[in-house]
Formats: sequence, structure tokens, C-alpha cells
Amino acid sequence: MSLLSLAVRDSSTMLRRNLLHARRYPSLTLNLLLTPIVLLLLFVYIFGDVMSAGMGGGADRSAYIAYLVPGILLMTIGGTTVGTAVSVSNDMTEGIIARFRTMAIHRGSVLVGHVIGSVLQAVVSVVLVGAVAVAIGFRSTDATPLEWLAAFGLLVLFALALTWIAVGMGMVSPNAEAASNNALPLIFLPLVSSAFVPVDAMPGWFRPIAEYQPFTPAIETLRGLLLGTGIGDNGWIAVLWCLGLTALGYRWSKAVFDRDPK
Repeated sequence: MSLLSLAVRDSSTMLRRNLLHARRYPSLTLNLLLTPIVLLLLFVYIFGDVMSAGMGGGADRSAYIAYLVPGILLMTIGGTTVGTAVSVSNDMTEGIIARFRTMAIHRGSVLVGHVIGSVLQAVVSVVLVGAVAVAIGFRSTDATPLEWLAAFGLLVLFALALTWIAVGMGMVSPNAEAASNNALPLIFLPLVSSAFVPVDAMPGWFRPIAEYQPFTPAIETLRGLLLGTGIGDNGWIAVLWCLGLTALGYRWSKAVFDRDPK
């Protein structure tokens, strides 16, 4: 069997393993999925009219729904990858990784299985949250099919980038609780981005925090694609963030995985 065939076979096996774990223990995924849905409903029905009026849209929450949903979708991806960090940490601390090291399998397949499984779960979570958004009034009538395709590609690329970072966090964490805490920035960063209010409405000292992070350009790009508006420089900035985080997370995870066990 060629090296490529071996890698594909073993990666498929590890992917099935991780999907079975997610199916048998759905509580973590469901808990992380509830957070963006609760925030979506909270900001739309409690703050929607006020936020829409403050942004110049009048007392009509539909304008704020259109603004809010792209950020919530990316926050959903960040929350999903916390589960990845916990899953990887469990594998590292429970000894299964040590067992895999002694078996005649492709070494990278263990990590690839986690990554692909997490990306698939992130996509499913985004679809579910998007369905809730549509149910409460979100519409994307001005987006072209090409823009829809680009929006989907951005979501997948962003999920891939955050997943590799989460894998690295899980591998260096001593236990599942630490992995969950280490991955909290993936949930916290959207709260200090342009997900809920425009960056221009923030205090001047706070704007650099919102601007110079991966979520804001990704949110602005997704918002422009879904609403059929301009994205400016945010598109290539978001792609560069995704590629950089993917490369960083991959090298980090691989370096930790290749270390000799103590």
C-alpha cells in the first residue's frame, strides 16, 4: 500500500472514531451550540430594537438581525472548536495516543481525524444556528450564488484554522478542564470584535483590540458576502489570518505530537 493510500485509510478510520465519540457524547457539542443560539435570541429580542435604532436603522430589529447573524455564525465555529481541544486533551491524557504510537498506522492520521471531524461538526453547527436565524427573520436576498459559495468557503477555511489551533491547545493541556480554559479565547474574541456593534462605535482606545484580530475581518467579509455589500480589504485580510493560523496550528500540533513520550 502506498503512503498516500495508507494516510487516507487511517485518516478515515480516525474520522469515524471521532464522529462516533461525538454521537455517543453529544452533551459537550450541544452545550457549546446553545451559547450562540441564546446570544442570538437575546440580542435580537431584548436589544434588537435599541441596537438597530442606535445604528441608524430605526426601531426595526430586522436591520440588526442582518448585522448580527454573520458574527454569530463565526462565534459558533469558535465554540465548536473548544470541544475539539477537550477531545484531543482526553486522548493525550488517557493513553490512547501512546497506544496509537505503537501501531502500524500513519502518524498524522490521528490529528487529521480530529481536524476533519471538528470541521464537519462546525459546519453542521453553523447550519443549525443559521436555520434559527432564518426562522427569526434573517434574509440574504441580495447575495449572488457566487457570494454564497464564497461565504461557505470562508466558513470552512475559518473552521479549519481555529480547529488546528484548538488541536494544539488540547495537546499541551494537562487535562480536559485546562484544555477548555485554554480554548476560551476562541469564544471570547468574537465578543470584542465587530460581531455585535461596528468598530467605529467603540471607544478609540478599544478599537485596535477589535480591529487587529482574526474575527473582525472574517465577520466583515462574511457580512458583505451574505448581504451583497462591499467587503473592501477585509476579504484578503481574513484569508491571510486563516492561512496563518492554519499553518501555525499545524506546525504546533505536529511538533507536540512528534515528541517522544516522557
